[in-house]
Amino acid sequence: MEQQQQKAPADIKQVAQFLRSGSAGVKVRVGTLNGKRFDYFKAKSAIKALNSPAYAKQKNVPKVTNEAEALDVLKRVNQFAFFLRVQRGAPSGSSSSSPKALQIIPEQMVAADEYYAWFYDGPQWMNYLMGIGLVVCMFGGVLFPLWPPSLRLGVYYLSMGALGLLGLFFAIAIVRLIFYIITIIVASPGIWIFPKLFADVGFVESFIPLWEWDLPKKKKSKKEKGEKSGKKKGKEGKSKEKVGLPAGDAPEAAPAPAPVPDAKIEEVEDSGLSRPSSAQEEL
Repeated sequence: MEQQQQKAPADIKQVAQFLRSGSAGVKVRVGTLNGKRFDYFKAKSAIKALNSPAYAKQKNVPKVTNEAEALDVLKRVNQFAFFLRVQRGAPSGSSSSSPKALQIIPEQMVAADEYYAWFYDGPQWMNYLMGIGLVVCMFGGVLFPLWPPSLRLGVYYLSMGALGLLGLFFAIAIVRLIFYIITIIVASPGIWIFPKLFADVGFVESFIPLWEWDLPKKKKSKKEKGEKSGKKKGKEGKSKEKVGLPAGDAPEAAPAPAPVPDAKIEEVEDSGLSRPSSAQEEL
């Protein structure tokens, strides 16, 4: 696959690098193929990325103005095995959230609703820099006794400051828990200090608001759910009603169909020959 990717034109490589980067906004999922983890995506997400303003800013790439052109570009990228069409199966583990098993489909094509596994990791310079930085940090830690006294003193103060912040965080967590237990007894339902301390928010937002009552979340009753479903059904029914026409433009009523005579069947004696009934005679 690497040999095929090396034969790709420069503009196709640029497209593959863009789709593999985080700036493209392609939703990437993780699956397992032959026991190894691979990133895969849906072609619809890649088509959307090629029609985005971020792709329009790229240089030396094929021009894309609509979904059809984006699909053609993806077909060209697929020809050089940057990604391959796969079939998504059941989860590879016992949990439903575990990565799903992937299988390469022999017939390669590009369609919006199909899944494709990446066989291209993009530029590796970032990984190289991270590896070099890790080696430098480890080497510097080993040579710490040989550092100048002023530098060692600065690192000591920084480490003490970091430990102090960590200790302060744990102290706030313990104090807010004790205060909450006291307020449950004194002023039910209790007060939380820094209620968003453990929420998934920014550093500043974690300390806003300062305090908050521990009010239980209201659960929707069956009556409210029934009323909402009734309103939803009423809206759907109104949307399906036909719009009335003005009086002058009302269509004329169609004439009523002529009555059809009822069919009658009379019994006849068996005389060797069958005689048609009155209904058949009338028809």
